[in-house]
Amino acid sequence: MIKKLLCALALLITCTGANASGGEFPLDRAPNRINELTSLQNGAKLFVNYCLNCHSAASMRYNKLNDIGLTDDQIRTSLLFTGEKVGDLMMGSVSVKDGKRWFGVMPPDLSVIARAKSINAGPTGSDYIYTYLRAFYRDTSKPTGWDNLAYPAAAMPHVLYERQGPRELTTIVTHQHEAPGGKGPAAWERVTTTYDSLGYATSKTEKLSNYRGHASTEHKFKALDASRTSAYDNDIADLTAFMTWMSEPIQQKRKQIGVWVLLFLGLFFVVAWRLNASFWKHVK
Repeated sequence: MIKKLLCALALLITCTGANASGGEFPLDRAPNRINELTSLQNGAKLFVNYCLNCHSAASMRYNKLNDIGLTDDQIRTSLLFTGEKVGDLMMGSVSVKDGKRWFGVMPPDLSVIARAKSINAGPTGSDYIYTYLRAFYRDTSKPTGWDNLAYPAAAMPHVLYERQGPRELTTIVTHQHEAPGGKGPAAWERVTTTYDSLGYATSKTEKLSNYRGHASTEHKFKALDASRTSAYDNDIADLTAFMTWMSEPIQQKRKQIGVWVLLFLGLFFVVAWRLNASFWKHVK
């Protein structure tokens, strides 16, 4: 029985690790701002203005934002636009029918998206959100006119593109190319594809002779309005922090309680250990 439990635990760890590292695109580390109220408040504003139009956060009520320093009057004035009450759930305005017709799939609820992505897009869901929202590029071959490096063929367009500004993407792929007809050794080539700010792609292929390296893929973004880049990254860090907080609003208090519990257990262990030594010191 013990062997079966150990095997099941090992399989669970293996599968979790495989899911967490399954993505090919490397994730950027999201800034840790979950304890900064100003960042969470800005993230809440961005979420309501840009995400809540299509997505929902059905596990969150507007008045829960009191926990990040917003008063009911501030919520009512700045975050409620369609007559909801402060105690209402944060619901989107897109119906299931319209979502499937416009995007091919209903936009998912984002209440616990950070926790959900931490399971299959590690190391943390925050890193995934932070990377995903900064990895959009224009591509006219896609139905929405946009694609994403972190989640290729995403149905979601880049709703924050006006804040980020125009930019170009250059993708450099180095790989082996089979000889025509399968005759002769495979040759190496480097394919450079550039997507301009309007989403039109140009590609160039370069033959590599005597190449001794490995297959690789490299992505480079070039901002055409660099002044917006840092401001956009800051906004996405705030939005990521808010979505991480929203996934578990009690997490900071949970961690604080956990520290006190561990301290208590440590103290109790010392007391129990000394009592045990005292009780048994005369027993031979």
